[in-house]
Amino acid sequence: MNSLRIARAALRARPAALRAPLQRRAYAEAVSDKIKLSLSLPHQSIYKSHDAVQVNIPAESGEMGVLANHVPSIEQLKPGVVEIIEEGGSSKRFFLSGGFAVVQPKSALSINAVEGYPLDDFSPDAVRAQIAEAQKVVNGGGSEQDIAEAKIELEVLESLQAHLK
Repeated sequence: MNSLRIARAALRARPAALRAPLQRRAYAEAVSDKIKLSLSLPHQSIYKSHDAVQVNIPAESGEMGVLANHVPSIEQLKPGVVEIIEEGGSSKRFFLSGGFAVVQPKSALSINAVEGYPLDDFSPDAVRAQIAEAQKVVNGGGSEQDIAEAKIELEVLESLQAHLK
């Protein structure tokens, strides 16, 4: 009980500026139901403040759906598909090799990736052929660097192949 009294005394001792009530979000608030999406690659900006209803990202911590007023966070992205769901239910899908997603206050989402292409641009047959080549390098030998690069290539290609089915 003494520790509670000490905590209350410390609470009363705070300067008035720090005693402002915490701002909390309530479900009844009128808020925008859109996300302002920016999707950037080193050589181009695919979207800049584009309105989206939901964005699904392949975060290292797991697949994640981002809606308007999402809690601010920074997520490392693994190779995978970013799905952008627009008003009316249509969606666009991009395969990213990895990167970072930053969810900012006021429903802003910035995704920065090294490489990214529309999923429709990939040929399942070409991906299968590249997987076979990478597996030969991993299993057949080569320098340590060649094997390490082939393992990374395999991870990316297998993720891509899973989304092309």
